[in-house]
Amino acid sequence: MTSESSIDEAQASTLEVSRSEAFGYWLKLGFISFGGPAGQIAIMHEELVERRRWISENRFLHALNYCMVLPGPEAQQLATYIGWLMHRTWGGIVAGGLFVLPSLFILIALSWVYMAFGNVPVIAGLFYGIKPAVTALVVHAAYRVGSRALKNAWLWAIAAGAFVAIFALDLPFPLIVLIAGLIGYFGGKYAPDKFKTGGGHGSAKQGYGPALIDDHTPTPTHALFSWARFRAVLMVCLALWAVALGTLAAVYGWSGVLTQMGWFFTKAALLTFGGAYAVLPYVYQGGVDHYQWLTPPQMIDGLALGETTPGPLIMVVAFVGFVGGWTKAIFGSESLFLAGAVAAAVVTFFTFLPSFFFILLGAPFIESTHGNLKFTAPLTGITAAVVGVIVNLAVFFAYHVLWPKGLGGSFEWASAVIGLAAAIALFRFKLGVIPVVLGSGLAGLTFQLGRAAMGANL
Repeated sequence: MTSESSIDEAQASTLEVSRSEAFGYWLKLGFISFGGPAGQIAIMHEELVERRRWISENRFLHALNYCMVLPGPEAQQLATYIGWLMHRTWGGIVAGGLFVLPSLFILIALSWVYMAFGNVPVIAGLFYGIKPAVTALVVHAAYRVGSRALKNAWLWAIAAGAFVAIFALDLPFPLIVLIAGLIGYFGGKYAPDKFKTGGGHGSAKQGYGPALIDDHTPTPTHALFSWARFRAVLMVCLALWAVALGTLAAVYGWSGVLTQMGWFFTKAALLTFGGAYAVLPYVYQGGVDHYQWLTPPQMIDGLALGETTPGPLIMVVAFVGFVGGWTKAIFGSESLFLAGAVAAAVVTFFTFLPSFFFILLGAPFIESTHGNLKFTAPLTGITAAVVGVIVNLAVFFAYHVLWPKGLGGSFEWASAVIGLAAAIALFRFKLGVIPVVLGSGLAGLTFQLGRAAMGANL
């Protein structure tokens, strides 16, 4: 059999899944992708590898390993990769886009409810209970990441140093990432045993049967690496970004809210090593401290909404954009919803454009090599630093939840009880995010309504 005939067979096998069938699945995935990256990857594995057999276990893990190395939401990038492998660039854009769009529309609607009716007692009561639950979720995230990443004293030291750097020294997140990466680089050279990582996702399981894109299916022609295609994709992606940001700058000026959102979230998208929890402190530093698009309590509420909607957790940036557009009234006081919706769309575009860029640019090289992609020593150092950064985020949330008026104010004992109960539910009973957040919200609503009733009777 010739090489060309093998490639034709590979293309024919991928075409067995029609574009309409693939579109239907990716749309469905966008509405059911709860559970964070681990849950989202598990959903895709069960459906694509085990049930539909669109791709084999090894090819799935091969793509996943590449996505794990990249900055950005790995589950969304994995969907983009598989969609691209099956149906070219169109397939990648559809798969990655539909992973995000349902969440964007849902968050715009929820953000509008929050901004328009957030002071209504029922809504305020729900968020009173959700805030401590979010704090428990961040602590749980630090535990999950740390239990996998901190394998020895060296990595524990990097995590502790990162916490001190951002908590006590207020160093910017990009600088912490750079320092951790350099420590990992030199540590990999001089103490390689301390910076090794395991396979992370386990070895491939067998017994699912033949797949359309199987272990030995030749790479389709559209997925083969070429420098001409590399240059073309690079130029298109950079031009798309430059035209979008340049248009905003031309219309609103460089200091305009939408322009600054596009520039800031471009930088944020390139720093999301270790997941959304790792970059949230950077988003906080910019969105709350520097630009003042929203307040600390609003940031916590936004994370709660992000936790309870489908899609990547980094979609919390859509909430940040909506609140920023609303509070800055970029289209005037009569068009607050339009301002928020446009800002949320702009933020989402600039946050996820690099993810498409990395997949469409680098995936052909990865597919052509079919080698085992491993985590590098610098990435090991960065992952350890991420643990310290997430712990800092937990401290930040706990402070604003338990002492909302500062240390001189009263201690919110009810929030502490709800947060402790949420932590027990997560750590001890292994409950999912949705029941924990909903249960905490109901507890907060009950407490607030009870307190209001008692106050009315006095």
